[in-house]
Order: sequence, then C-alpha cells, then structure tokens
Amino acid sequence: MLGRRALNRALLARQLLLEPADLSALEAMEHLVGLQAQSPKAPYVGLWTRLRDFRHGELSELLTSRKAVRIALMRGTVHLVSARDCLTLRPLVQPLFDRDVLPVYGRQLAGLAPREVADAGLALLADGPRSAAELGKLLQERWPDRPPSVLANVFRFVEALVQTPPRGVWGSSGQPVYARAEDWLGSPLDGGASPRSMVLRYLAAFGPATVQDIQAWSGLTQLREVTEELRPGLRIARTEEGAELLDVPGAPLPDPDTPVPPRFVAEFDNLILSHADRSRVISDSARKAIYTKNAQIPGTFLVDGFVHGKWKITQQRRAATLTLTPFAPLRKEDADALTAAGAELLAFAADRAETFDVRIERPPA
Repeated sequence: MLGRRALNRALLARQLLLEPADLSALEAMEHLVGLQAQSPKAPYVGLWTRLRDFRHGELSELLTSRKAVRIALMRGTVHLVSARDCLTLRPLVQPLFDRDVLPVYGRQLAGLAPREVADAGLALLADGPRSAAELGKLLQERWPDRPPSVLANVFRFVEALVQTPPRGVWGSSGQPVYARAEDWLGSPLDGGASPRSMVLRYLAAFGPATVQDIQAWSGLTQLREVTEELRPGLRIARTEEGAELLDVPGAPLPDPDTPVPPRFVAEFDNLILSHADRSRVISDSARKAIYTKNAQIPGTFLVDGFVHGKWKITQQRRAATLTLTPFAPLRKEDADALTAAGAELLAFAADRAETFDVRIERPPA
C-alpha cells in the first residue's frame, strides 16, 4: 500500500524534482515524455527547475536544428517533444483527435469530410509552412460557407502538424506557423509504434498510477487491454483507498519523509495535469484555486512537495517582479527558501531585466 506522501515522493523523483538532474535537455525531455507547452516559455522554466546548469540556448538550438518540435499530442494539447517522440507518439494519440473532430466541429462541417479538408491543407503546405490564419483563409476560398478557423483546426486535428521556429525560441515571438511533421523532420510517422511502450514510459515518469491516470494523461480511452498485456511484468500496489496502482519494476520509490526543498513549477506543467487523482501533488482546494474558466494553468510552487501557491512574473521596462501567492501561511524558513529560489528564477526567466524583486502576498482569507 502506498500513501499520499509515498506517491508524492515517487512522482517528484521521477519528475526530476527531488534534486536537479545531470541530464541534457533532450534526455530530460524524452524521460518526461515531453513537456506541455501552450506557453512558449513554460518548457524553459520546466527544464530550469529540473536540470543542473540548464541554459536557454540549449533548448532553442534543439528547436532550430529540428531535434525537438512543438506539436499537439497528449490530451490534444501542445507539447514540446524530441523529433523521435513526435514521430512515434503522434500516431498513438491520433485516435483522440479523430474522436473529437466531429463532436467539436461536425455541425460546422455539415457533410464535409475531415479527410478532404486535410488533403486540401497538405496541398497548401507543399510550398512551405503557413500560419493558422493563412491556412484558414486559403481553405475558405475552396469552401466559402465554412468558418476559416474551423477549417484550419480540422486540418490540425487530422494531420500531424508541427509549429516551426521562431515559435518557442527564447527571445523570439510570433504566431504559430505550421508544417507537416514528416516534411519538417524528414522522416515518416511510425505507424507501428506500440501503445505498450507509451504506457511504460508514462509509468516511469509519472507512476505508480492507475489505468484512469494513464488515460487522463494521454487523453486516450480503453487502455485497460494494454495494461493487462503488460501486467505480468509490472509491479502492483494499492492506494490507501484500495485503487490498484501499476508501476515499472526498479522505478524510484523514495522514503515518504524524504525532504524536498521548495520548487517552482512552470505554467501548464504535466506534474499538475497528468493524473485522474491529482491529490498526490495538489489538494482539491489548491486545484480549485489555480484552475480558471479558460483552462489557463498558472505557475505554481511546491512546499514539502505539494502545491502551496502560485507565482507570476511581471515586467515593466527593465524591472522584473516575481509575485508569490500562497494558499496558506508560510513558515519563515519556507518563505526564505522561496525568496532565494525566486531570485534565481527571475534571473533566468526575466533575463533582460536589470532589477529584480520577489514579493510574497498574504494568503487569501
């Protein structure tokens, strides 16, 4: 049986958050099965908080050299993954895009086949990458009675499209511009990729976990058949409530009392989003405090391994401020540790600023 603290320490160890790891950005990215990346800066903070001596240029170079890409994957959300993972994971999660395209856009398609839209979109990309707005406008020329945004989104659901640089490159800006993954990477998608491998990698980075956790992370359904095939080689445990936990043999299970220094977690980080039962890292009250109606997930900070508040960086001219909003009072030693670590975060994330300030707000009443 594994209690909440045991699951917490296991998750933090596998997420490289007990102590900084001596891995390259590419190695960490593949171990974590990608980093969620709706916010272009989030993967940089996600790697900074996990790796020793991580620098912006290491990740930017991976993007510009096409060794890593930004693409919609698990849960239909944008992830930053290695080129190899892009080619293997996208076919595995394609069923969730196929499952959602008609329920989301079926009424606006009104008899128009998604495959027809995708084929027209691929023809438009033959001359090079295009923005979503450009794709929508050009597709609407063929189907004038359909909304351009719907046509562009259907195309992105059906086909594996990557966001090309400078999107995601540190210090750059711009709207997403799309290319076909196979063209951009010069290799075909791996149609023979196994969901068993994906499940085992999830357990190594997020386990021990239930089947429901795996499905919540991936966005896929009916994975019990896959886990049953894997069962003879898995380590089995249970939660205090009796739910079955699956795990890979040899994965870390640290002592539940292992000390954890305060940690800063990036916006949209998979640490927060990759389980059906997220109590191993965030309480129900904290979860309600960070979730918004438009599904924006702020940066959070951990105290004793659990989400204790949220953080935000604001910048006016050359002055950068990190504001911490704890959900409950902080002990002085935790506040001091957060202030010191926050100064390091500011120096990294607001690297063009000249003055820095860390402020801790009072917890909400």
